Amino acid sequence: MCGRYAATKDPATLMREFDAVDGTEGKAGRADYNVAPTKHVPTVVERHPRDADGTVLEDEPAVRSLRMMRWGLVPFWAKDPSVGNRMINTRAETATEKPAFRKALSRRRCLVPADGWFEWKAVDGGGRKAPKEPYYMTTRDSSSLAFAGLWETWRDPSGDPDALPLITFSIITTDAVGQLADIHHRMPLVLPEARWADWLDPSRTDATDLLTPPDRDWLDELELRPISTKVNNVRNNGPELIERVEPEATDLDAALFELPNPS
Repeated sequence: MCGRYAATKDPATLMREFDAVDGTEGKAGRADYNVAPTKHVPTVVERHPRDADGTVLEDEPAVRSLRMMRWGLVPFWAKDPSVGNRMINTRAETATEKPAFRKALSRRRCLVPADGWFEWKAVDGGGRKAPKEPYYMTTRDSSSLAFAGLWETWRDPSGDPDALPLITFSIITTDAVGQLADIHHRMPLVLPEARWADWLDPSRTDATDLLTPPDRDWLDELELRPISTKVNNVRNNGPELIERVEPEATDLDAALFELPNPS
């Protein structure tokens, strides 16, 4: 799964990396080393322009842009936006079937730029419950990762004319493969740059064959970095969260280390 990630780059940097124009309307916040659900973050979409009446001009070239969205997808038909708190992730295996995601998968796909994401590895405590160890998955060259995402527009059903539409997204997850499976059995669907255009293409309505993870060799190039448990608290937010910190030895490890040499 993906329940926390880091997104620290400014719009200008993301525009260069994703070949996009700035549609954040100046709402992009500061660098975020601990992105959690319900936060507003930059995403990348590609849409055909509209005329003054709002009609989509499908004959015009699609424009790729950065847009601010809230993490936690709220289906357009939802009565209450709080439902988005339970829809931060979308399983690739069921995205084509679930009513909450099916239409978005066909018509509203996005990329979610990230420096890396966090995951917690279960630890063998020798029969005792041991705290999970946090890891940070990131590129070795500091380039951005791109998670496959879905987005929706939700409007207040009360009909309040002053209520602004809520734009939300969900991150698609899939079975972890390669070295990533050693940390957790799920991972975000990370798309290499060669697959960005197909994923964002607004004219493509069948995305079934796009829901596969990249080659294992590509994923094995990612760095799996042990980090501090400070990341466990969402209120902590700084570069120290993504610094390498070797896991401390457990009490059991220490006890084994101190056993006398049988020779």
